[in-house]
Amino acid sequence: MMKVSIVGSGYVGTTVGVCLADLGNSVWNIDIDEGIVAALNEGESPIHEPGLDELVAEHAGRRFRASTSYDVLSETDVTMLAIQTPSNPDGSIDLSAVEAGVRSVGEALATTDGYHLVVVKSTVVPGTTDERLVPILEDSSGRTVGEELGVAVNPEFQREGSAVADFRDPDKIVLGTDGDERAATLLRKLYEPLVTGETALVETGRREAEMVKYANNAFLAAKVSLINDIGNICKELGVDAYEVADALGEDDRIGERFLRSGVGWGGSCFPKDVDAIVQSARAAGYEPAMLDAAVAVNNEQPRRLLSLLDEHVDVEKKRVAVLGLAFKPGTDDIRNSRAIPVLEGLRDRDAEIVAYDPVAAGNMRERFPDIEYANSAPAALEGADGAVVVTGWDEFGALDGAFDAMASPVVVDGRRVVSRREGITYEGLTW
Repeated sequence: MMKVSIVGSGYVGTTVGVCLADLGNSVWNIDIDEGIVAALNEGESPIHEPGLDELVAEHAGRRFRASTSYDVLSETDVTMLAIQTPSNPDGSIDLSAVEAGVRSVGEALATTDGYHLVVVKSTVVPGTTDERLVPILEDSSGRTVGEELGVAVNPEFQREGSAVADFRDPDKIVLGTDGDERAATLLRKLYEPLVTGETALVETGRREAEMVKYANNAFLAAKVSLINDIGNICKELGVDAYEVADALGEDDRIGERFLRSGVGWGGSCFPKDVDAIVQSARAAGYEPAMLDAAVAVNNEQPRRLLSLLDEHVDVEKKRVAVLGLAFKPGTDDIRNSRAIPVLEGLRDRDAEIVAYDPVAAGNMRERFPDIEYANSAPAALEGADGAVVVTGWDEFGALDGAFDAMASPVVVDGRRVVSRREGITYEGLTW
């Protein structure tokens, strides 16, 4: 058993914390939000994530506890930073919360004895840990990194909607320790239960570990945009893009994952990370043309979705159902959801919008309080003159007869979850 503290109780911090507790470790989660801390200690997860509610309920108050105080760091051997790094207007990352967290960690460690490892799981551009965070940590703790303190970079690769499963069965675990054997030994021990024959353990430098996270997300974002671009071409040429993608996926140099063309990517990682690495590249004097193109294609997909609707319905003063608000199925996260530009476009067209999502409607209501929210997909479709599918929830694929209740059964499917059939005017975004 290891004793671990985690600063930050968002998607990453909560999932990593409770999953480490599930492996038998003693974990403290630290957060400035008293409501989140109280909920965690009562066994309630503050986020929607499959499998997480059960784990929090099982381990809260025992191996998994939460606090607003950094004093609990003295009871642990390893502290992980899982603090958000949101985007600035220019695309760079805002480090203010991470830097404040590092300073608080240093102050808490100033009066402790023995070696303590600080692990950066927050997504930061290469060089941030060494150039920005280490000086703050040393200044606030009065201790020296490499002697009384260890610093490592350990990026996470957990997808919202499958974060628990991704933690338990990772493709890779990346340890950036710059050759600090004490840090590497602690992290190897921590992750030992997860390292099987199918999991790659990558040991590298801190800057390299920081870059792996950005390179990973940038590559996947570009892959999605490339298949969307190919899908757009297929649409214009009367070709089924999904049959083309199935054939592409048989090539082991390409692989089948991330080849579902549609309305594009969103969420908290891809947009932010692509923007950040593009901004960093430009600051270094390099123009990342491929990533610029990936962003441009992604930004165009919601507009293409609405243009297909325009071909069949003049939506002004007409009821339009928007099915799906979360950026992907399995989560209530609406950050950079493709539903946002779709809703904005429909509002610009003066449509009467009715939206539905199984779990994300409450979050979207905070951003769009003036539109109607239905309590079910059939209720959203009833009397609608058009419908757009933005999130690929499985339940939308089972609607079928609910489309018959539309005033005009025009369906533009951005995720290929609805089946074509007689009685529906169906348009796929890229097929």
